[in-house]
Amino acid sequence: MRVYLLVMLIAAAVTYLMVPVVRRLALATGAITQVRDRDVHTVPIPRLGGVAMLIGLAVSFAVASQIPYLEKEFAADSPAWAILMGAALMCLIGVIDDVWDLDWYAKLAGEVLAAGVMAWQGVQFVSLPIGGLTVGSTRLTLFLTIIIVIIVANAINFIDGLDGLAAGVVGIAALGYFVYTYMLTRETSPGDYASVACVVVAVLVGICLGFLPHNFNPAAIFMGDSGALMLGLVCAAAGIVVTGQIDPGITTTESIPALMPIILPIAILGIPLLDFVFAVIRRLSKGQSPFAADSGHLHHRLLRAGNSHRGAVIVIYVWSALLTFVAVGIAVFEPVPVLALGAAGLVVALGYTRYEMRGVAA
Repeated sequence: MRVYLLVMLIAAAVTYLMVPVVRRLALATGAITQVRDRDVHTVPIPRLGGVAMLIGLAVSFAVASQIPYLEKEFAADSPAWAILMGAALMCLIGVIDDVWDLDWYAKLAGEVLAAGVMAWQGVQFVSLPIGGLTVGSTRLTLFLTIIIVIIVANAINFIDGLDGLAAGVVGIAALGYFVYTYMLTRETSPGDYASVACVVVAVLVGICLGFLPHNFNPAAIFMGDSGALMLGLVCAAAGIVVTGQIDPGITTTESIPALMPIILPIAILGIPLLDFVFAVIRRLSKGQSPFAADSGHLHHRLLRAGNSHRGAVIVIYVWSALLTFVAVGIAVFEPVPVLALGAAGLVVALGYTRYEMRGVAA
């Protein structure tokens, strides 16, 4: 556990220190988010924060590969390097969009390229941990992997509409997934807890923690598409490494619930995924592109309901934490006490949401 916490700390420190450098780069290149009708910020804010997070990701992977305990997890064919390559490509697409505002179809093509390269390098959804069911053909595996990555990447991108929202939600989800992945590693590999999946998720937590102090309201920098799309790719990759490549034979009712490796990533990212699904349905029903920007996202609705900027963000944090840790708790511990605590958490979440909307009620 300590080695993963060290890698997490390195990712956080590097990201935190790189943000001011990247902010100056954004100002120099004109990568600045102007104030638009649907926006809630009132002054132009530089973006490209994803570049700092990518540097944090790369440095922490490089350091982890030199730690004897983790060295074998970073062999030449390790999925970690495929994830880093995909993240770099996705960040590059986001940087281009942050600076020059790509059309949605050009950006989508870039996302497909980044996801495809990562999948081609070995990070693929090849099996379902239920009765040994495999996906099937190589083409279907690549296609399914690309679709999963694009959905998750855009779900994170769609929710990136308030200061600190995407980084906080992804950080909470990654922390919960880290707990699950570590416990899964202990269960399936007694005596050897080294796992590339644990490293990836620990680093994901770290880069979110390192970025958040600069991004929480009032934000000094936005992550931009370079950050949101890159975070989404890494989130999806972590889920694929754990879920899509797990040995189906280890998922038993006595140890790991068979459906949990599939249900858990969906539950942890439940709020971004639901927001994504409703956004696509909303836009298609209006005859718009599913990637057309609007002000109908969950965070916009919370603001219109009377929440403050920070209040809306914290409300979503609270609900994300509730979903994440109940899902992880059910996977790791006895379900009855977890559900009891989850019910108490639900009361707290409802109470806090009502408290944040007290101005409307008054």
